[in-house]
Amino acid sequence: MLVLEYKAVAKKLQATAIDEAIRTSQFVRNKVLRYWMDNRGIGKKELYQYNTQLRAEYQFVNDLNSHACQASVENVERAINRFFDNCKNNKPGKKGYPKFKKHSRSVEYKVSGWKLHPSKRRITFTDNKGIGELKLLGKWDIHRYPAELIKRVRIVRRADGYYVQFCVKVENQQDAPPTTSEVGIDVGLEYFYSDSNGNHEENPRYLRKSEKDIKRVQRKIYKKKKGSSGRRKARGVYARKHLRVTRQRNEHAKRVARNLCLANARVVLEDLNISGMVRNHKLAKSISDASWYNFRQWLEYFGVKFGRQIIAIPPHFTSQECSQCGAKVYKSLSTRTHSCTHCGHIEQRDVNAAKVILSRANATGGHPGSNASEVVASTSVGRKTCKSKQRR
Repeated sequence: MLVLEYKAVAKKLQATAIDEAIRTSQFVRNKVLRYWMDNRGIGKKELYQYNTQLRAEYQFVNDLNSHACQASVENVERAINRFFDNCKNNKPGKKGYPKFKKHSRSVEYKVSGWKLHPSKRRITFTDNKGIGELKLLGKWDIHRYPAELIKRVRIVRRADGYYVQFCVKVENQQDAPPTTSEVGIDVGLEYFYSDSNGNHEENPRYLRKSEKDIKRVQRKIYKKKKGSSGRRKARGVYARKHLRVTRQRNEHAKRVARNLCLANARVVLEDLNISGMVRNHKLAKSISDASWYNFRQWLEYFGVKFGRQIIAIPPHFTSQECSQCGAKVYKSLSTRTHSCTHCGHIEQRDVNAAKVILSRANATGGHPGSNASEVVASTSVGRKTCKSKQRR
């Protein structure tokens, strides 16, 4: 699947209609989830039957396209299946029990409820929500794909406006230059990552650089009267500041992951429990700012796209082990140089850890990660992962 995104030019009445469609989609999802909670043991058929009852009972639900309502039911179904799969596989920690949505930001249509203009620069939503025709702005060229290959259309609300996403059913693979090189990478806070060849990628720290400006804008919110248009505009400015940081992180992770996958036939990294690591309140902001999980997602994506092998290994004691003799040399986080007391090997600790990561993959094979089916591979390997990383 290939996702193409366009900026939508929406008038004020159209924006109101889009928000109403998003709220209706959220309403259907929450009602179906509550129905499942109150009637344990029911299956997929009963959920869709209840969706039909909602459309007959509420006129505003009936105004939304039937396939959009079905997409909300599918979201509930996926959440339920994911919860039972985590229970069945004895996933450590929380199992992800389905939760109600409070602030939904998207509504998804299937193959009906919308019509693409022949120029493919405009799209018209034909249900009774009143969205109408939206002009599309963007560089992605959707002209090369026939409309029959578009299986999903999603309207997404962000701080800077509305976006329309097209899910196109095509093979998203490309030929990459042949190579036999392999690399181990160790992510960190001093450097974004260090590899087994001794190279370092600088940590951009986008949030830290923008934090002063973000806090200044945030203070302006509380100077405005509650419920006023000035306060609403100030909140919009604040949200756009955070959105800019999010996009910077994403583009940086995408660029670095793509370069790694183009240059190497195999990339080995640690299988980190990020959600457990951010419980350390002294490092939580820096870990979130580094965006390691997003980086891994892009590595797995480009691994599938270019036919590369992405391997994740358990992270236990990778920074304590010597890459030359294998002895464990315990050191605190503040110690940035690995100095082995057994063989005398001295090296920057992150480079040493990257070599250990690569050697473990060569010895055991690791387990390759893939999100080719748009299912993100799990990065949880147990609660001990957090403790082992804190020793780094």
